[in-house]
Amino acid sequence: MKQILAVIKPYLVEKVIAELAGFPIEEIAIREVKGFGRQKNYLDLYLENEYSGAFIPKVELSIWCSDQDAESIVDAMVKVSRTGRMGDGKILIMPVFEQRIVGEK
Repeated sequence: MKQILAVIKPYLVEKVIAELAGFPIEEIAIREVKGFGRQKNYLDLYLENEYSGAFIPKVELSIWCSDQDAESIVDAMVKVSRTGRMGDGKILIMPVFEQRIVGEK
């Protein structure tokens, strides 16, 4: 089993989820997160006033899937979420060594 951890732009979440609808995914968790990468911070215009924010809003997707489906799921996510601009996000693929289900002995 693999865990795919993806941090993407918030407005792309619906497209990514729609793209993943046909894949055999064990479970998916979605969280709102904030952070920054190489862009460090950003300047934005809001109500005609420029402001600086140290952390950029993102969405984190945690996806658990079988080993053989991980690469195709990542390829589908990249196809939908890549804009070509800085700050698109990151995708990590990690092995899951043990799985325990809450409520089972």
